[in-house]
Amino acid sequence: MTSDSLPVVRPVDLPLLPSEKRWLINDLWSDGAVGIIGGEPKCGKSILALSIAVAVSGGVPCLGQFAVQTKGRVLLFAAEDALHIVRSRLEAISFAHGVTLSSLDIGVITSESMRVDLDDDYRRLVQTIEQLRPRVLILDPFVRLHRIDENSSGEVAPLLGKLRALQRTFHCAVILVHHARKDAGNTRAGQALRGSSEFHAWGDTNLYLRRSKEDTIGLTVEHRAERSIPKLTLTLASNEFGPFHRIVQDLTPEQAPLPPAEAILTLLKNASAPLSQRAIRANTKLRSETVSLILRQLVAAGTVVQSTDGFSATALR
Repeated sequence: MTSDSLPVVRPVDLPLLPSEKRWLINDLWSDGAVGIIGGEPKCGKSILALSIAVAVSGGVPCLGQFAVQTKGRVLLFAAEDALHIVRSRLEAISFAHGVTLSSLDIGVITSESMRVDLDDDYRRLVQTIEQLRPRVLILDPFVRLHRIDENSSGEVAPLLGKLRALQRTFHCAVILVHHARKDAGNTRAGQALRGSSEFHAWGDTNLYLRRSKEDTIGLTVEHRAERSIPKLTLTLASNEFGPFHRIVQDLTPEQAPLPPAEAILTLLKNASAPLSQRAIRANTKLRSETVSLILRQLVAAGTVVQSTDGFSATALR
């Protein structure tokens, strides 16, 4: 081949990606992926995005089930919610995941507005990412990030291209929260997104939320280069700080078991005295290895304290 030819290799010589580098969150979000969290209003899109933020920054399983491969910093811009609401939601999700709010490496952009279609705002975003080097950038929601016509592929594609450029330059996963059409109840999840079809095509990983008649929320997971897991059923639970998502599978919310860390925290919080590891295992029906691992994590995070009498919960702030 001449020096002007395109480089060509055999399939056996193509690079092989180790399994531990394929995922940011096992089965839920591919490593370094751009994508959409989509759904109709009031179905918990922002809460799911914050759940991902807590899981990645805290190194804990997302939704109590999906393991994080490598914890890291998260950069968040929540354009529609007041900052005190962002804090209370993060506190609720942190408590449910068994970590303290102060232990999380999350940077919250506090600008009143940010438009990625404006060169100056985009430049400032690039500089912020370059300085903080987050593993995940969360922008919530897309409609507050621009003044373009979302139905025009010619206007949407360049803007999504700028976000893709951030991912490629900084190997930073980019999660975009976006609305679905209000009349899209019977439409395939990816095709229900509001505006141009460019949104569906852009995502390497897309998560779609849809509220059901039983007041539960269906979560559909879609990957470009990985297998997709079966649809999950979520319910919106709450604790003293606010709401959070819980996986209920095919059970009613009352029947659904708590995630292990939440089960242990709830038990210790309701206990009138410190509990031994044996008592915790007996009450939660969890394996000894699981109880031991979770207790070590909770003690390290400051959520649980250990004394000669056993373990007890501390207040999370």
